[in-house]
Amino acid sequence: MGQNGHMHAIPAIHLQALRYAWPGQAPVLELPTLVVSEGERVFLRGPSGSGKSTLLGLIGGVLAPAAGSVQLFGQDLGALSAAARDHFRADRLGFIFQWFNLVPYLSVLDNVLLTTQFSRQRRERAGPDPGQEARRLLSALGLTDPALLARPVTTLSIGQQQRVAAARALLGRPRLIIADEPTSALDHDARTAFLALLMHEVAAAGATLLFVSHDTSLAPLFDRTLSLAAINQAAADTALP
Repeated sequence: MGQNGHMHAIPAIHLQALRYAWPGQAPVLELPTLVVSEGERVFLRGPSGSGKSTLLGLIGGVLAPAAGSVQLFGQDLGALSAAARDHFRADRLGFIFQWFNLVPYLSVLDNVLLTTQFSRQRRERAGPDPGQEARRLLSALGLTDPALLARPVTTLSIGQQQRVAAARALLGRPRLIIADEPTSALDHDARTAFLALLMHEVAAAGATLLFVSHDTSLAPLFDRTLSLAAINQAAADTALP
């Protein structure tokens, strides 16, 4: 939570009258409003194909809505140029993608450090030695072998790659962490370690967390649970006979 009460006047995420449709198709998302307060940890659940990843793409500024607005920390993403939006995202967002988005020819360590190449803010927040901070995050996720950290990321198992993606998203303490099915490839022990690290880093940074998963057993770890089906009017429309 922010130290000053007035910080909470501006939500971390504020979506208004948001609509998105893939070309030539009916809308997949119609959200009248969605507000996530700064410092809040929200669990968003929904089955596969319910538009969860599309929603995260809109919040991350990777996709542009057909109508409505996406505001992060008071900034309307639609008002930014593509380059400014990229900068904004690099500085403030940690994205844990379902499909990892790792750079295949880079080592494990260089993949995690990629964040600091694109954002001076994140580089500064990673401390005097970003490499050491990257190793700390990887170590907390069970990736400690120096030889492993020097290998191309494609030589790792899927579960290991998912942990590399998580460490990259957390490096440099972003203000908003968006996680898309981040535990899907993890076994029980790795999942437990990941969730412990995620919650610790979010609390330490006073960050906001939007965590998307169909694994409802994780919901009690969060401040609030949202059902995408319940807030998405497009889903309600298609459910009608």
